[in-house]
Amino acid sequence: MNKQITYLVTGCSRGIGAAITHRLLDMGHQVIGISRNLPEFSSENFTHITADLSDLRSLPEKLNEIDADHPNVDGLILNAGQGVFGSLEQFSVLRIEQLINLNLTSQILIARKFLPAMKAKKSGNLIFIGSEAALAGGRNGAVYSATKFGLRGLVQSLQEECSASGVRIGIINPGMVNTSFFDELGFQPGDKPDQHLIAEDVAEAALLMLNAREGAVIQEINLQPQKKVIQFSK
Repeated sequence: MNKQITYLVTGCSRGIGAAITHRLLDMGHQVIGISRNLPEFSSENFTHITADLSDLRSLPEKLNEIDADHPNVDGLILNAGQGVFGSLEQFSVLRIEQLINLNLTSQILIARKFLPAMKAKKSGNLIFIGSEAALAGGRNGAVYSATKFGLRGLVQSLQEECSASGVRIGIINPGMVNTSFFDELGFQPGDKPDQHLIAEDVAEAALLMLNAREGAVIQEINLQPQKKVIQFSK
């Protein structure tokens, strides 16, 4: 039987985060899930923490509480994020700040909190869920892409910083995933199976990283549907 491992998963209540959480629980691991909304599932191995990661005023104290209550976190899957699209001048200062806080700054603060203990143990996994927007900027995606490019740069730096410590750092950059991410947007991926990813595809990529042989690191996975099709709302 595999050793039980404790993972912290952000954005656990739906979509990619929920799919990753389910897979980890199915494997018998402990999961500490963070999200703004209560998930529609439960398990004796699952602990939910309600938090708004974009609120940087309260986040450091919340992370201190989590660390005190769960001092043996073995791995992080940082998935929480939001997509907001439009030309740059359509973004208010507050909206830009909120998007950067959630998609980038909160990820930095969470990693900063839990990395020292992993380095001390000389083991651990830290996986960020990025985006295809971290690979190439696109129209109406300036702010979103900036946060994802920043996240990818963070990962590359942490890979260098942590390589001698036994802590593995990776990022998954999925294309369009058919989840509730698109519910409030004016577009969505195509509805045919080869025109979108599903959350379980990203979960499989995360498990591939987590299950890599000790001493081997899968640093980055770029994941796409076979065909890129965008449908716009009428």
